[in-house]
Amino acid sequence: MMEKARLAVDIGGTFTDLALEWGERRFSAKVLTTSRAPEEGVLTGIDLVLKQAAAKPGDLGIVIHGTTLATNAIIERKGARTALLVTEGFRDSIEMAFEHRFEQYDIFMDKPPPLVPRDLRFGVPERLDGRGNVLIPLDEQAVQALAPKLEAAGIEAVAIGFMHAYLDGKHERRTRDLLAAALPGISFTLSSEVSPEIREYERWSTAVANAYVQPVMDRYLGRLDQALKDRGFACPLFLITSGGGLATLDTARRFPIRLVESGPAGGAILAAGLAQQCGLDKVLSFDMGGTTAKICLIDDGEPQHSRTFEVARQYRFMKGSGLPLRIPVIEMVEIGAGGGSIAHVDSLARVQVGPESAGSEPGPACYSRGGTEPTVTDANVVLGRLDPAYFAGGTIALDPARAETAVIKSVGGPLKLDLLAGAFGISEIVEENMANAARVHAVERGKELQDRTLIAFGGGAPIHAARLAEKLGIRRVMIPAGAGVGSAVGFLMAPVAYEVVRSRYVRLDDSFDAGYVNALFAEMRAEAAAVVTAGAPEAELLEIRTADMRYRGQGHEITVSLPLGTLAAGSQAHLTDLFERAYAGTFGRTIPGLEVEIMNWTLRLAAAQAAPPACPPQPADKPAASSGLRWLFDPSELSIGEVKVFRRSELSAGSTFQGPAVIVEDETTTIVPRTFTARINPLGCIVLEKEAA
Repeated sequence: MMEKARLAVDIGGTFTDLALEWGERRFSAKVLTTSRAPEEGVLTGIDLVLKQAAAKPGDLGIVIHGTTLATNAIIERKGARTALLVTEGFRDSIEMAFEHRFEQYDIFMDKPPPLVPRDLRFGVPERLDGRGNVLIPLDEQAVQALAPKLEAAGIEAVAIGFMHAYLDGKHERRTRDLLAAALPGISFTLSSEVSPEIREYERWSTAVANAYVQPVMDRYLGRLDQALKDRGFACPLFLITSGGGLATLDTARRFPIRLVESGPAGGAILAAGLAQQCGLDKVLSFDMGGTTAKICLIDDGEPQHSRTFEVARQYRFMKGSGLPLRIPVIEMVEIGAGGGSIAHVDSLARVQVGPESAGSEPGPACYSRGGTEPTVTDANVVLGRLDPAYFAGGTIALDPARAETAVIKSVGGPLKLDLLAGAFGISEIVEENMANAARVHAVERGKELQDRTLIAFGGGAPIHAARLAEKLGIRRVMIPAGAGVGSAVGFLMAPVAYEVVRSRYVRLDDSFDAGYVNALFAEMRAEAAAVVTAGAPEAELLEIRTADMRYRGQGHEITVSLPLGTLAAGSQAHLTDLFERAYAGTFGRTIPGLEVEIMNWTLRLAAAQAAPPACPPQPADKPAASSGLRWLFDPSELSIGEVKVFRRSELSAGSTFQGPAVIVEDETTTIVPRTFTARINPLGCIVLEKEAA
């Protein structure tokens, strides 16, 4: 019997990308995102990619989906009408947030408004102490009295967050049961389920965000699932999570907040897989689409992970100005630098690019869909980097005249620059913005960039990758096969996985109870296994354990990898040693004489996958034949001239040529500067290497 095909769908702010893998063959498509009804773009793209593959719905074995819908609902404040129930006396905690100011010297600083207004936040008499003991029993009559108020307010979703519920969620569960009986049809989110971690503001913020998007996501996923079934798709639908694992449809509908960074996670998975195949121990992944650019550090084939993330930043891309979420995420920096990022000249006569984006509606000026402001895509058209007749495989015709008019009107004219200089200014600024973001991200984590390989994917990244590498001092760039739909390709490589966290305070001294910790991990593994085996019932399960540790008295922790297996009496000495080695690696020193304590325990369970095959040896170089010529702006010469054009489909392993040149394919374009040599490796990747000075 022929192997079933696997389909991945990634909804971005501008484009919806699809990748279909069927045996050794891969097909891809890129269509404009339909913001008003995202499933329409998905179904259009599915029809297109199935036609390319000559496949039928019954040929598919799995559909993997990533979407920005949850994120957009929060950013645009288009979620459900939500209420928040908290322990009496803490009604305003979610608005008070942190005491620090993210913009210290701005007296007009705007804090992010909470998703739930004050009149929809209610206090409930109850209280647990820091050890989980009941100080004040739950007032069930007070809970029941809230039902008519919630109904009168037209509430669609309720978030419940009580003090210290991360230790024991019994009061939250009882509150949900009482209200669910009186208010059928309303969805409930418990902080003890969605984020059972210490620190009530982040826990409640996460619970509120989940409740806010749950009805929206539930309806969307229900519509998409039904539409697929109506078209004859009988295969399971999985969702990619922000942490890089696959979740079942039921899990995604219950905890949609875990999907907020699903698209970027797919790209990081792709880059990590390539790093493993090619034996690259230090990689910088670069994902640039139509709306944003994402940068991720990957060491020893593994992207960095985190449990903190911000969404809907008030000061876009400024840390601390958004709503905090405590969810598993692949750690990366995201900036407003995409093909649709809008350029303008500010009051100080500086070219500014982004973070505002033209998106897909109306899109860049050259799309002829109503956009009039110049974008990065318009600048690339002017500079000859994009072929107006072959954009997105020829499915979207670009109008160079509209791009030129927009660049002159908003950048060239105000600065008294000619057309090429104005377009080059836009390109240089967006590339410098991305380079600066990468530098800061690396410095904050004590990492170097110069000895890394830049792996670039997304519709815009291959255009700017070599120039970005030059700015960062990186000498090697890799463009994977299918780079234009890289995140979707990464989805196909993701395992079914789930992560569980528990806040349990443990001191690494003579009071350490190994039996307590072993029982805790057994409980966490059982919870994770129930989710993972639902999606991969026959798979071997791989377990990863970490702990958030600190010196006693500190306010913040570092994440430390823990060994598997049963802990024994005396294991606290080994755990302390692991912490101090990690602490020294981060801060360059340890603090003698201080006790160590653990605040959070995390367990990640994933279905085992076959290791990707190693990249075969590079064959001997062979000259590549070009398919034509194109006018291209050369930044090193500040002039435009004719360069060779190569079709990626006509290049094979060992094909080599010197820049300047352009490599074209359906979903993206790769620019090879004159100081780089391009060759195709055995995996079909374009490898650009900068000549020694």
